[in-house]
Amino acid sequence: MRVLAAAADLAGMAMRHPAPAPHLINYILAFPVALKCHIINHSDIKNDLQGLLSEDDLNVVLRSKHRPRCIIEFISQSLYMLDFGESKRNIMESKLSCFLEGIAVCEQLIGIPIPLSYTRLTSRFLVLWHLTLPVILWDECKWIVVPATFISAASLFCIEEVGVLIEEPFPMLALDELCKQLHDSTQDVMSLQSLVHKRLTATRKKGQGSGMNRCSDNGWPSSKSEEAKID
Repeated sequence: MRVLAAAADLAGMAMRHPAPAPHLINYILAFPVALKCHIINHSDIKNDLQGLLSEDDLNVVLRSKHRPRCIIEFISQSLYMLDFGESKRNIMESKLSCFLEGIAVCEQLIGIPIPLSYTRLTSRFLVLWHLTLPVILWDECKWIVVPATFISAASLFCIEEVGVLIEEPFPMLALDELCKQLHDSTQDVMSLQSLVHKRLTATRKKGQGSGMNRCSDNGWPSSKSEEAKID
């Protein structure tokens, strides 16, 4: 979520730049997608980034060994090529540090899994324990031991399965939906910003035109009604 929040803030700052920079915004939106494909096996990064990056940029990213860092390099160099102020550029670069921290955290989660021997030992111990459980409880529970053993086995094996899934939580998360939500919200803000800018520009021109019509060239009122108001 920190990566998505940093991407939204960075895209918002890029949209407020006087000169339009759609390629920079596309690079920013492409980073969460590239990170998602980096941490999930068998992801089609080419198809996911095809609508965000140009063909030449996409080829550079695909040839890169570390694709999220490649997109960060695109963003970083774009910040220096565009005419951003020094303070604003520093703030935007601080957002890139959130991207790097997100990469480090995700790679740590998938790079340090639970040892396979631990998982095998846990499974074998649970199997052995549930095989001997009916024998021990038969004298006291009789046939009740069957549903009791079933409930115990289902509960403990489900807990073990949850532990295995926690090793790689990313395939279970709705990462595609989160990336799409960020893209759609950014596009909505861009269209709204353009619409508001056009509306304010038209209102300003209209106000300037009406002000010029009310006054003559020497600054005196141009109508008798306005002279009467002044008197």
